[in-house]
Amino acid sequence: MADDLTPASRASSRMRKHSLVIAGHSTSISLESAFWEALKELARERGLSVAALVGEIDSARGEANLSSALRVHILRAFREKAPQGSGGG
Repeated sequence: MADDLTPASRASSRMRKHSLVIAGHSTSISLESAFWEALKELARERGLSVAALVGEIDSARGEANLSSALRVHILRAFREKAPQGSGGG
């Protein structure tokens, strides 16, 4: 399969590891840059630190992998913000 990503798309899809302290415990998460930026935006909108927001998501995730739970939370949050009927095709 050919790589059709633009340089900007490639940069936003690059996986990065981030270290955080959640509930007094150190942990690390792997997220693509675009998801990390979206997570920071959501935290800023709620007046929380990224670690506090991740802590909330962590406490509600059940058995899901933390990085996956973060991606799903971000997707849901941005879908809720999107105007109705903007789904396209």
